[in-house]
Amino acid sequence: MSTFMGGGNVHANGIRQHYLRYGGTQHAGKPALILIPGITSPAVTWGFVAETLGEQFDTYVLDARGRGLSSTGPDLDYSVDTCADDISAFAEAMGIASYHLVGHSMGARFAVRTSVRNAKCLKSLVLIDPPVSGPGRREYPSKLPWYVDSIRQSQTGMNADEMRAFCPTWTEEQLQLRAEWLHTCYEPAIVRAFNDFHDVDFHRDLPHLPVPALLIVAGRGGVILPEDEAEIRQLQPKILIARVENAGHMIPWDNLPGFFAAFGDFLGASLI
Repeated sequence: MSTFMGGGNVHANGIRQHYLRYGGTQHAGKPALILIPGITSPAVTWGFVAETLGEQFDTYVLDARGRGLSSTGPDLDYSVDTCADDISAFAEAMGIASYHLVGHSMGARFAVRTSVRNAKCLKSLVLIDPPVSGPGRREYPSKLPWYVDSIRQSQTGMNADEMRAFCPTWTEEQLQLRAEWLHTCYEPAIVRAFNDFHDVDFHRDLPHLPVPALLIVAGRGGVILPEDEAEIRQLQPKILIARVENAGHMIPWDNLPGFFAAFGDFLGASLI
């Protein structure tokens, strides 16, 4: 049985924030879970993950500004700080009293920044393969044209077969969903986020995390290497690290059981 409750919009941090909800009030009394997807992943593309999360938590998947059905356009600020503040503002606007914050890639970087800017009601952090590039560091493995070319193609019309050139290992259903929704990713927002992978120091906040944190690493993603794990542990000795083998950067797409297993009992409930 599906745990999907429906979608909605809320005005928070000065913009319309669109979300999808799974699980709902059946989990009253437990912390909620807020999920922030990556750079070109509207909320709907994480539905297959949220279905399982909704079995244990009242789960909200957000469209980051400039993506999906949230506010977009040239008048908005797409900086890390503003996008991070969107998350805490969303939780406050929705009256969420306590929540786990889960972020993938770009979403993980926003989650870390949120935690040090406004930890009110935040219970824990799960960081899924965040880019560890930054000033003076090696570049993020993916290149900007991969994002821009696929977005521009999607704006003129795109099907699953055409999307396969960009995501060759994905299933037909996953490809079709991405082809359907990628056009909602506003190119300047994506360019800003990609550039911030290199211009904003992700590591600066790690020593100051105010809540327990779990880092989930893709076994063959190339984003986080063993030496990166060692540095992260040095900066935040209390962080837990789980590696998902047989998975690239888009971990749930490659190894969904391994992805859920990586959480263990960190959130207080098993996902498998």
